[in-house]
Amino acid sequence: MVSSRGNAANGDDVTSRPGQSLPDRPARERVAKSIADAAAECGISLVASLPDGWITHLIERFAGDARFRHVAVNREESAIGLCSGAFFGGIGAFALMGASGFLTCIYALTKINYTYQVPLLIGITMRGGFGDQAKFHQSNALYLEPVMKAIDIPYMVIGRAADIPRLGVAYRHSRTYARPVVVGFTRDVLRGEA
Repeated sequence: MVSSRGNAANGDDVTSRPGQSLPDRPARERVAKSIADAAAECGISLVASLPDGWITHLIERFAGDARFRHVAVNREESAIGLCSGAFFGGIGAFALMGASGFLTCIYALTKINYTYQVPLLIGITMRGGFGDQAKFHQSNALYLEPVMKAIDIPYMVIGRAADIPRLGVAYRHSRTYARPVVVGFTRDVLRGEA
């Protein structure tokens, strides 16, 4: 397997197999810009992220965009804590991570955000769905949505570029609802193919 960047062994999305082309970088960059624009329009100025191969371009966009302060964290719970604290400082924040990382945050979300009614917008990858060729992410497809339903966290899936402006709807809903809201990005939308 040929890799332009990242590690094929960990399911990175920037790999290709013989006869398969690399994802279109300009298309991924356009999508990342659209997501960053939608985030800025709704008042987000802090983004905390943990890497995932699907969101590399999105993280790079936030890190290089003067409208945002980007903080790379070493644990998903750190993104939850940082962005929750930002709310008390009047700062709009966005926690960005992979699906498996989100699943590790259930205690932090239910203890901090649910107990104290702290709104938070969380962006995740919809790993394990159709098109994800990383076999070890298939458990995400089995458990991600049932877990979100079990803790009664509102979520929406962004599966087309035309849906990206709905990020603002999710952000405002988290503020009205006074609890976290999840926005899940599909592989196809992040690659600029939907």
